[in-house]
Amino acid sequence: MLEVKNIYKTFNPGTVNEKKALSGVDLTLADGDFVTVIGGNGAGKSTLLNMISGVYSVDSGSIVVDGIDITGMPEHKRAKYFGRVFQDPMTGTAATMEIAENLALAARRGKRRTLRFGVTSKEKEQYRELLKTLDLGLEDRLTSKVGLLSGGQRQAITLLMATLQQPKLLLLDEHTAALDPKTSAKVLALTQKIISENKLTAMMVTHNMNDAITYGNRLIMMHEGRIILDISGEEKKQLTVEALLHKFEEVSGSEFANDRALLS
Repeated sequence: MLEVKNIYKTFNPGTVNEKKALSGVDLTLADGDFVTVIGGNGAGKSTLLNMISGVYSVDSGSIVVDGIDITGMPEHKRAKYFGRVFQDPMTGTAATMEIAENLALAARRGKRRTLRFGVTSKEKEQYRELLKTLDLGLEDRLTSKVGLLSGGQRQAITLLMATLQQPKLLLLDEHTAALDPKTSAKVLALTQKIISENKLTAMMVTHNMNDAITYGNRLIMMHEGRIILDISGEEKKQLTVEALLHKFEEVSGSEFANDRALLS
């Protein structure tokens, strides 16, 4: 479903602010893989997602999605292949529009626009049933402005919007980092449910080691712009935070120095 081949990216090359963000990254995701991505600050986690989605262009290498080379494709053209949920709950939804209107926008993404009524009665009923699966009571608030919802409720809506059209790949960029622990756990459970029920292929960047180990069928760890660990199957099921830290130190030759990840 995804092939990232020998990707390099350097920001501000030839200046005092030069930063080698990615150094020869190779990654292949099979159809249905749910991969969690962990690493310290500046390891290249979010940069990798941004390269895949087209926010940044590659210096060299290639990106192939479902057999289609999208390396030189602009962000707006490759957007049809991806669903994406960001760290900030305010991103990904239109705050001044109703819940039903936001879902209708997502359902119409990439389709031809018409002058018909924005949201039909049939669509509202579909959205009501869809919202029931979240178990957040939002099915009775279709006309509520999204800006009035809590952070967790907005992320849940964004998850639905990002997956309504069955994307080739779902990209989750620390999408629970801005939420309190209880709400974060709820959104992660919803994430797992949506990915599993729709048989989606997904990448989830997280700073939380426990979450990286608990969710998905595969874990990759990044360090200084490279993938240094790729753990799956039974090995991942048996993995602990202590074992993961030990593996990191063995491969990188240094201690894992990210307080945010360790404290999580």
